[in-house]
Order: sequence, then structure tokens, then C-alpha cells
Amino acid sequence: MVAVAEGTLSSGLPYLRLGQGPPLVMMPGLSAEHANPTGLWRRIYLSGAAPYAEHFTVFLANRRPGLAPGSSMTDIAADYAVAIENDIGEPVMVHGTSTGGSVALQLAIDRPELVKRLVVASAACRLSPAGRRTQAEFARLTTEGDVRRAWANLTGMVAPGLLRPPLWGLGWLAGRSLAVDDPADMLITVAAEDSFDAEPGLHRVQAATLVLGGTTDPFYSEDLFRRTAAGVPNGRAVLFPGKGHMYPASSKHAAGLSLGFFLAG
Repeated sequence: MVAVAEGTLSSGLPYLRLGQGPPLVMMPGLSAEHANPTGLWRRIYLSGAAPYAEHFTVFLANRRPGLAPGSSMTDIAADYAVAIENDIGEPVMVHGTSTGGSVALQLAIDRPELVKRLVVASAACRLSPAGRRTQAEFARLTTEGDVRRAWANLTGMVAPGLLRPPLWGLGWLAGRSLAVDDPADMLITVAAEDSFDAEPGLHRVQAATLVLGGTTDPFYSEDLFRRTAAGVPNGRAVLFPGKGHMYPASSKHAAGLSLGFFLAG
């Protein structure tokens, strides 16, 4: 059993910390609330971080609760920059998944000196048109209180083809448990990602960057994954044919590629 510490970093980011070695900050995907996960979600998060914790001190850091309305991806990334400077005190490896990948790219653009190596999994320089539509519908349904349908629609999009119907059903069943009293932070983050477009600033990224994407990911596209890697001076993309949104973020294959990339640095 790996020892896990938890708390709040100086900029308000809730975190779980495990492992030993150089620091690695992992930024998760969209969450119902900006807090450390509990129950099943906590076990899933820690399981995904465990291989990295054999070599690094891993900070699983969610976004700050209490985001100001209208916060941009730059504002969200700035919270991570403050935490890295004040709490970690040295440049870090960064792994961002989905929405966390957007935040990670923005951090590497705005504060390149803080990022040693960067993995962007199931994320790119901006959402695809289909991704924007899906997230806009998710925000609308959440605002209207139709939480089950909101999460069912979102969950149904994360896998390709025949896997979508059962995942839609799973999202419907889980939707009620994902409801929170105040979804404001989540909705502010969705709005920030809707307007996010990092492509003009990719040249500012100094860190070697690995972009992992599935060719059937509806939130992005093969072209967007490639454009993101090509826009970074030392970037490369690894695409998984026929895979959707979840595979680059959760498979052992993708985790092995990410870990090898970090260790090479």
C-alpha cells in the first residue's frame, strides 16, 4: 500500500501526494467539484498514479474551488504556477488529461520555465466543433438540473462505436451520484475550455512534449492532435488507431509511453 498524503496547496488546489523522487504534477479531467476524490473515484485516481509514484513524487492536483465567474484557462493555469513556485519550489514534470491537458498546455505556454517535460493525454490545443457542442449541451443540461442526462451524454462520447450505448447507460446511472450542490466551478471550467485555443502560443512551450490521442476521439481530432505536437518546438504525437477519448488517458499502454517519456528526461 502506497502512503498517500492530502491537503491544499498555497493557491487553493486540493491534492493527493504519493511516491518519492522528482516532482510530477498530474492534472485530471473534468470533475463535478474541485475537491480531492473519495470512494471509487479516489481508488481510480490513485491506481492511475501508482506506476508514476515508483519513480516520482506525484501531486494529483485538481483545480481550485471557488473560481471567479469568467475565469479563463490562463487564470486556472496560474493557480498551478503559484503552487509549483511556492509549494514544490522547482520545475516539474506535468501530465494533463482531457481538461487537465488544456490546463497543462496553458501552463507550459504562460510559464515555460516551470515545466520540464509535458504529456498531454486526450487533449489538444482546442476542442473540436463536436467537442464544443457536447460540452455546451452538458453545461445546459446541468444548469437545468437534468444531471443524469448531462453525464450520460458526456460519458457516452468518451468511447468509440459499440461502447457508446453501455457507457451512456453507465453515465445515466452514475449521474445522480455526480450531482453536487453547486456545480459553478465545473461550469466555469467548461466555459474556459470552450474558449480555449492554445495554437497561437504553442511556440512558447520549452518542454519536450508528448501528445497522446485516439483517432476516433470526438472531443478532438487526429488533425488537432498532430497540429498541437507540430506547434511545439520539441513535440511529437502518438495516435492510437480506432481508440476514443479514454484510451490515451487510462490504458496501460499509454501510461507506459508516458512514464518512459518522463524517465527519458
